[in-house]
Amino acid sequence: MKVGVLLSGCGVYDGTEIHEAVLTLLALEKAGAETICIAPDIDQYHVVNHLTGEEMPEKRNVLVESARIARGKITPLDQVNIEELDALAMPGGFGTAKNFTNWAFKGAESQIHEGVKQLIREMIHENKPIAAVCMSPTTLAKALEGTGIKAVLTVGNTDKASHYDIAGISKAMESIGAKVLMCDNEDVIEDDINNIVTSPCYMMDVSIVEVYKGIQKTVSKLVEMVVLQNESDGE
Repeated sequence: MKVGVLLSGCGVYDGTEIHEAVLTLLALEKAGAETICIAPDIDQYHVVNHLTGEEMPEKRNVLVESARIARGKITPLDQVNIEELDALAMPGGFGTAKNFTNWAFKGAESQIHEGVKQLIREMIHENKPIAAVCMSPTTLAKALEGTGIKAVLTVGNTDKASHYDIAGISKAMESIGAKVLMCDNEDVIEDDINNIVTSPCYMMDVSIVEVYKGIQKTVSKLVEMVVLQNESDGE
């Protein structure tokens, strides 16, 4: 089983949330999956000093920064062969809403990177499962906007502590065609029609242990979806 792991840089405020990426890679390997890290060869929207939270006057590349997490072994998005993938996993971080889309600044009116949109749409078209955590479901929603596909997604729970506007983000996602459900961090939302599984992770105020529990459940469901899809395809 080969699972693509789509990265958006390296660091929560301007790229991939590192804890979520590493824990996703760990959970996938423990589940017996081979991982293929993927990132587009594009500039980051900006660079953030993670010590101070201030923007830095420099440029960085999403592919180059993502390679830090992948230990150098990473495939440029435009070289990905979807036929080699059984599933796709999408960790969160602000990079998904700054580098893949500009959701962080324009919400539902944002644009999405064409290559990211194409990859997601092709996976859905081929019935290949997708797992998305944290803010990544917003990228899924943007990718599927206008397709008529009503993906069932989550970005968290308004009844629990969060630094983010869960209600506002959920409403914006629904405005472009998604169905958004509330979900606690250690749970997942399963869209068995579209082969999508999502979980909040660091969208909620939780510990790394709680994040890992959510990721383990997400990966477990992703693997289950792959197995069921392969059986359906007669493999």
